[in-house]
Amino acid sequence: MIRFRRLIARLLIVSLAGLGLPLPAQAGMVPTESAVTGMERARVAEFFDRQDVQLQLQARGVSADEVKARVAALTDDEVSQLSSRIDSLPAGGEILGILLTIFIVLLITDILGFTKVFPFTRPIR
Repeated sequence: MIRFRRLIARLLIVSLAGLGLPLPAQAGMVPTESAVTGMERARVAEFFDRQDVQLQLQARGVSADEVKARVAALTDDEVSQLSSRIDSLPAGGEILGILLTIFIVLLITDILGFTKVFPFTRPIR
């Protein structure tokens, strides 16, 4: 009985190996441009998936589904341009300029004697 099972198993192995089924995977060269564009496209899509960006888009009447459809419809050149613009965006937005302006205004009012916010200033009066 064991010999019969071994014989059947061997016959199945040989017959399956001899069928010559097509392999599902193929290897090939990927051009550098398409690999870079794929990364840039993923980066742009990731940028628009951020919560703060989606809130700003919704405030302007654009839904997340529309954004995904538009990003998918972009050409490779448009994706490259958009990705480079994302690189040039300031990290903190305009908050740094606002904080600097507030600091300067408070510093001037401290020096003029209208407020006493900073301990390192002396009023001119």
